[in-house]
Amino acid sequence: MAVKIKLKRLGKIRSPHYRIVVADSRTRRDGRAIEELGLYHPVQNPSRIEVDSDRVQYWLGVGAQPTEPVLAILKVTGDWQKFKGLPAPAPMLVPEAKPDKRAVFEAAAKETGGEPRGEAITPKAKKAEKKADAEAAAEPAEG
Repeated sequence: MAVKIKLKRLGKIRSPHYRIVVADSRTRRDGRAIEELGLYHPVQNPSRIEVDSDRVQYWLGVGAQPTEPVLAILKVTGDWQKFKGLPAPAPMLVPEAKPDKRAVFEAAAKETGGEPRGEAITPKAKKAEKKADAEAAAEPAEG
């Protein structure tokens, strides 16, 4: 049985994301897989790539052939170079950590004039108040 490491497409029409899978070469693109090895989300900036390196090394060692897109991904992560015994590539880009919203709010409040006065959350309107307002607005129209 010829085994390939290939991409399994998921997602909507213009927002694809893929799983890196090991499958028989005769199965269809999104068909049954032997094992899932990782994720690839090309739409995110920078692209999200997660690969289980140990399992990839195992499958490459037993003769699984990567497809061209998977080979490019493995070269970016450094797994292909590790398998071939070549020097490792430059590290991958990772997205910046988003700042905490509360810390940003408190910093902005300090800049404008001292300590923050309260929470950064607006209170939710009560259903009873909305109902009373709707009834008060309907009464003058009837009279």
